[in-house]
Amino acid sequence: MGMADKFAIITGASTGIGFELAHVVAEDGYDLLVVADEPLIEAAAQDFKDHGVDVRSVQADLATFEGVDRLLTATEGRQVDVLCANAGVGTGGPFLEQEVAHWRHSIDTNITGTIYLLQKVLTDMVARNAGKILVTGSIAGYIPGSFNAVYNATKAFVDNFTEALRNEIKDVDGVTLTTLMPGATETEFFERAGMLDTDVGQRDKADPAKVARDGWKAMLSGKGHIVSGLSNKLQVAASGVVPQSTLAQMHRGMAEPGSGKD
Repeated sequence: MGMADKFAIITGASTGIGFELAHVVAEDGYDLLVVADEPLIEAAAQDFKDHGVDVRSVQADLATFEGVDRLLTATEGRQVDVLCANAGVGTGGPFLEQEVAHWRHSIDTNITGTIYLLQKVLTDMVARNAGKILVTGSIAGYIPGSFNAVYNATKAFVDNFTEALRNEIKDVDGVTLTTLMPGATETEFFERAGMLDTDVGQRDKADPAKVARDGWKAMLSGKGHIVSGLSNKLQVAASGVVPQSTLAQMHRGMAEPGSGKD
């Protein structure tokens, strides 16, 4: 299989939005380097090869600098044309009952590893005036996340940080940074976050394939951010009007353990 002239990295690509993003990117003719912190990434990589592109996979914990460095080493010096920084970890349940290692891993994956990877990849893109980045933020970043408090706070950081970084590089020709902000999406997120007994865990959620396509389209057109889904756009609009304490109570109704029907 010959190499394509375009190369993309997708993180968190074993399941969910990242998995669907990898399919969309491969369909567009990009060779892929896909990464996740679980062995499932190797099976996912076999799926992506169906699109006729070169696919490499690496298992790494992107909560650590070492894991990010391992991912970057796996590029073997190849120019990264697109980065989809999608890896993320949820933290469902009462904060006071959470293991320190659990919430620390979420912060280190969603924030520390993400911005370290961005700094590394974006520096090269800016130096050559070419490259596109899609970062998966969330509308959760606009809402105080009772019973998913650390996760929502990490997404507030990502949403805010990428907005600032976008402004810093706005005069750089050929480089764009797009933030994808989905709402609740039908992925393994809720099971992994221990939220299957919650209202939001049981309600109908967005199709991750549609979210991925929305993000990819926005990135290709150079948009700064995309809120995927009409109801999510309305939630973001409301977040600027409704008091934060009210938003926190509304989130509690969705995410409090036992709030689901079962």
